Amino acid sequence: MSHAERVSASSLAKALFEMGAVRFGSFTLPSGKRSPYDIDLRLVPSHPDVYTTVLAAYVELVEGVGTNNYDAIAGIATAGVTVSSPLAVMTKKPMMYVRKKGESHGPGKPVEGLVKRGSRVIIVDDLVGSGRSLVYSAGALRKEGYKVADAAVLLDRLEGGKSNLESIGVRLHSFTTTKDLLEALAESKLVTRSQVDTILKRIGPQSLRRK
Repeated sequence: MSHAERVSASSLAKALFEMGAVRFGSFTLPSGKRSPYDIDLRLVPSHPDVYTTVLAAYVELVEGVGTNNYDAIAGIATAGVTVSSPLAVMTKKPMMYVRKKGESHGPGKPVEGLVKRGSRVIIVDDLVGSGRSLVYSAGALRKEGYKVADAAVLLDRLEGGKSNLESIGVRLHSFTTTKDLLEALAESKLVTRSQVDTILKRIGPQSLRRK
């Protein structure tokens, strides 16, 4: 699937900020760590225009991986499913999803979907921090007999997720990063340089080096 206009990371950053998905303060992340900022992409589907742009960004990501290099898409419940469902339709690929660790609805299977075992699966989620959810999902899919070599997210928080995924043989594909998003907001005068520098200092120079 092709798009005449590529998605601008800068305009996407502005749209996410204006819809309230980017917040500053003191937040507790799923990993338990404290953070001076929060990005809540679960709000995106409530804003159709932004949702359309976000989905176009994901299409660019999976086209970069190569649609011939995977057979199915696996979303991570719940935020990842809001992306994987329409993305599967747009790219004409079968979809499955991975339950959160510890969920036991129905038969208690960690993976839901009827996709042939041995298929190559790309995992989709909204963002990545430490990568814990993606690592768990890759393991769950592999245990069920699927091949997992790639994962796609809209945002990399630069908190070690990429290296943690690489350690289990999964390549991370992200549309943008915390650094790029914040720099775009600073250039647009939507946040102060001080706010950006405070957050980037917390992330640390090692994580800011793009691999």
